[in-house]
Amino acid sequence: MQALTNRAKPVSRKPMTLVEKLYMWNILKGMMITLRHLFKKKATISYPEEKRPFSPVFRGLHILNRDEEGRERCTACGLCALACPAEAITMEAAERLPGEENKYREEKYAAKYEINMLRCIFCGLCEEACPKDAIYLSETFAPSNYQRKGFIYGKEDLLIPSPKENPGEYWKAVGNRKANKEQSN
Repeated sequence: MQALTNRAKPVSRKPMTLVEKLYMWNILKGMMITLRHLFKKKATISYPEEKRPFSPVFRGLHILNRDEEGRERCTACGLCALACPAEAITMEAAERLPGEENKYREEKYAAKYEINMLRCIFCGLCEEACPKDAIYLSETFAPSNYQRKGFIYGKEDLLIPSPKENPGEYWKAVGNRKANKEQSN
Protein backbone atom coordinates (compact mmCIF):
# COMPACT_ATOMS: atom_id res chain seq x y z
CA MET A 1 0.00 0.00 0.00
CA GLN A 2 1.31 3.46 -0.95
CA ALA A 3 1.77 6.04 1.86
CA LEU A 4 -0.17 9.30 1.50
CA THR A 5 2.64 11.42 2.92
CA ASN A 6 6.39 11.03 3.19
CA ARG A 7 6.38 11.55 6.96
CA ALA A 8 6.66 7.88 7.85
CA LYS A 9 9.99 6.93 9.46
CA PRO A 10 11.34 3.41 9.41
CA VAL A 11 11.64 1.83 12.85
CA SER A 12 14.92 0.21 13.79
CA ARG A 13 14.46 -3.42 14.83
CA LYS A 14 18.02 -4.08 15.97
CA PRO A 15 18.44 -5.66 19.43
CA MET A 16 18.98 -3.32 22.41
CA THR A 17 22.43 -3.05 23.99
CA LEU A 18 23.06 -3.70 27.69
CA VAL A 19 23.03 0.05 28.54
CA GLU A 20 19.73 0.48 26.73
CA LYS A 21 18.23 -2.53 28.53
CA LEU A 22 19.13 -1.07 31.93
CA TYR A 23 17.87 2.42 30.97
CA MET A 24 20.95 3.77 32.72
CA TRP A 25 21.66 6.48 30.15
CA ASN A 26 18.08 7.81 30.36
CA ILE A 27 18.14 7.78 34.15
CA LEU A 28 21.42 9.72 34.18
CA LYS A 29 20.04 12.27 31.72
CA GLY A 30 17.00 12.78 33.97
CA MET A 31 19.16 13.17 37.05
CA MET A 32 21.32 15.80 35.29
CA ILE A 33 18.22 17.82 34.44
CA THR A 34 17.06 17.58 38.06
CA LEU A 35 20.46 18.70 39.39
CA ARG A 36 20.54 21.62 36.96
CA HIS A 37 17.13 22.85 38.20
CA LEU A 38 18.18 22.46 41.82
CA PHE A 39 20.68 25.32 41.55
CA LYS A 40 18.54 27.71 39.50
CA LYS A 41 16.82 30.76 41.00
CA LYS A 42 13.40 29.91 42.42
CA ALA A 43 10.31 31.32 40.70
CA THR A 44 8.33 31.30 43.95
CA ILE A 45 7.84 34.54 45.88
CA SER A 46 6.88 35.04 49.54
CA TYR A 47 3.46 36.55 48.84
CA PRO A 48 2.41 38.70 51.77
CA GLU A 49 5.85 40.26 52.20
CA GLU A 50 6.79 40.33 48.52
CA LYS A 51 4.39 41.30 45.77
CA ARG A 52 4.78 40.49 42.10
CA PRO A 53 4.60 43.50 39.77
CA PHE A 54 1.62 43.49 37.43
CA SER A 55 1.75 44.14 33.73
CA PRO A 56 0.67 47.62 32.60
CA VAL A 57 -2.25 46.01 30.75
CA PHE A 58 -3.45 43.98 33.77
CA ARG A 59 -7.22 44.08 34.26
CA GLY A 60 -8.33 43.70 37.86
CA LEU A 61 -11.37 44.66 39.89
CA HIS A 62 -13.90 47.09 38.51
CA ILE A 63 -14.09 50.61 39.91
CA LEU A 64 -16.93 53.13 39.57
CA ASN A 65 -15.28 56.51 39.18
CA ARG A 66 -16.16 59.95 40.52
CA ASP A 67 -15.38 63.33 39.03
CA GLU A 68 -13.13 65.94 40.68
CA GLU A 69 -16.07 67.34 42.67
CA GLY A 70 -16.94 63.94 44.15
CA ARG A 71 -20.05 63.29 42.05
CA GLU A 72 -20.71 59.90 40.50
CA ARG A 73 -19.88 59.75 36.81
CA CYS A 74 -22.22 56.87 35.93
CA THR A 75 -25.37 58.01 34.12
CA ALA A 76 -26.93 54.52 33.94
CA CYS A 77 -26.88 54.47 30.15
CA GLY A 78 -26.44 50.69 30.20
CA LEU A 79 -23.73 50.54 27.53
CA CYS A 80 -21.39 48.65 29.86
CA ALA A 81 -24.05 46.02 30.52
CA LEU A 82 -24.76 45.70 26.80
CA ALA A 83 -21.05 45.39 25.94
CA CYS A 84 -20.43 42.69 28.58
CA PRO A 85 -20.24 39.33 26.76
CA ALA A 86 -20.68 37.40 30.01
CA GLU A 87 -23.73 39.44 31.09
CA ALA A 88 -22.12 40.06 34.46
CA ILE A 89 -23.33 43.66 34.91
CA THR A 90 -26.86 44.57 36.03
CA MET A 91 -28.13 48.06 36.75
CA GLU A 92 -31.26 50.04 37.44
CA ALA A 93 -31.58 53.72 36.57
CA ALA A 94 -33.27 56.39 38.67
CA GLU A 95 -34.00 60.10 38.30
CA ARG A 96 -32.02 62.62 40.32
CA LEU A 97 -34.14 64.45 42.88
CA PRO A 98 -33.90 68.20 43.53
CA GLY A 99 -31.06 68.90 45.94
CA GLU A 100 -28.94 65.92 44.84
CA GLU A 101 -26.87 67.89 42.32
CA ASN A 102 -23.78 67.43 44.50
CA LYS A 103 -24.13 63.60 44.37
CA TYR A 104 -24.81 62.92 40.67
CA ARG A 105 -23.54 64.60 37.49
CA GLU A 106 -26.56 64.06 35.25
CA GLU A 107 -30.33 63.78 35.71
CA LYS A 108 -30.10 59.98 35.57
CA TYR A 109 -27.94 57.88 37.83
CA ALA A 110 -27.47 54.20 38.63
CA ALA A 111 -29.63 53.43 41.67
CA LYS A 112 -28.49 49.80 41.59
CA TYR A 113 -25.23 48.68 39.98
CA GLU A 114 -23.95 45.13 40.45
CA ILE A 115 -21.16 43.10 38.90
CA ASN A 116 -21.06 39.34 39.34
CA MET A 117 -17.33 38.59 39.49
CA LEU A 118 -17.96 34.88 39.06
CA ARG A 119 -19.31 35.59 35.57
CA CYS A 120 -16.91 38.41 34.66
CA ILE A 121 -14.15 37.46 32.23
CA PHE A 122 -12.17 40.71 32.78
CA CYS A 123 -12.23 41.55 29.07
CA GLY A 124 -12.41 45.33 29.57
CA LEU A 125 -15.26 45.87 27.10
CA CYS A 126 -17.31 47.65 29.77
CA GLU A 127 -14.48 50.13 30.25
CA GLU A 128 -14.26 50.78 26.50
CA ALA A 129 -18.03 51.15 26.08
CA CYS A 130 -18.51 53.75 28.83
CA PRO A 131 -18.83 57.25 27.29
CA LYS A 132 -18.45 59.01 30.67
CA ASP A 133 -15.31 57.13 31.83
CA ALA A 134 -17.33 55.98 34.83
CA ILE A 135 -16.06 52.40 35.03
CA TYR A 136 -12.57 51.07 34.67
CA LEU A 137 -10.62 48.00 35.67
CA SER A 138 -8.13 48.70 38.44
CA GLU A 139 -4.75 47.14 39.23
CA THR A 140 -6.05 45.06 42.15
CA PHE A 141 -7.31 41.51 41.93
CA ALA A 142 -10.43 39.98 43.43
CA PRO A 143 -9.92 38.59 46.93
CA SER A 144 -10.98 35.05 47.70
CA ASN A 145 -14.28 34.38 49.39
CA TYR A 146 -16.15 31.42 50.82
CA GLN A 147 -19.65 32.24 49.56
CA ARG A 148 -21.02 33.04 46.13
CA LYS A 149 -22.78 36.20 47.30
CA GLY A 150 -19.39 37.61 48.35
CA PHE A 151 -18.42 37.81 44.68
CA ILE A 152 -21.37 40.00 43.70
CA TYR A 153 -20.15 43.55 44.11
CA GLY A 154 -22.73 46.28 44.58
CA LYS A 155 -22.45 49.98 43.92
CA GLU A 156 -21.16 50.63 47.44
CA ASP A 157 -18.29 48.17 46.92
CA LEU A 158 -17.32 49.54 43.50
CA LEU A 159 -17.56 53.30 44.10
CA ILE A 160 -14.26 54.97 44.97
CA PRO A 161 -14.02 57.45 47.88
CA SER A 162 -14.80 61.09 47.27
CA PRO A 163 -11.74 63.20 46.33
CA LYS A 164 -12.96 66.08 48.51
CA GLU A 165 -13.68 64.07 51.65
CA ASN A 166 -10.80 61.59 51.44
CA PRO A 167 -8.18 62.57 48.82
CA GLY A 168 -5.57 60.01 49.93
CA GLU A 169 -7.97 57.07 49.55
CA TYR A 170 -9.25 58.54 46.27
CA TRP A 171 -5.79 58.51 44.65
CA LYS A 172 -5.06 55.08 46.09
CA ALA A 173 -8.29 53.77 44.51
CA VAL A 174 -7.59 55.52 41.21
CA GLY A 175 -4.22 53.75 40.94
CA ASN A 176 -1.14 54.46 38.87
CA ARG A 177 -2.54 53.47 35.49
CA LYS A 178 -5.57 55.76 35.79
CA ALA A 179 -3.46 58.68 37.04
CA ASN A 180 -1.04 58.24 34.13
CA LYS A 181 -3.98 58.05 31.69
CA GLU A 182 -5.43 61.35 32.98
CA GLN A 183 -2.04 63.08 32.86
CA SER A 184 -1.53 62.06 29.22
CA ASN A 185 -4.94 63.52 28.17
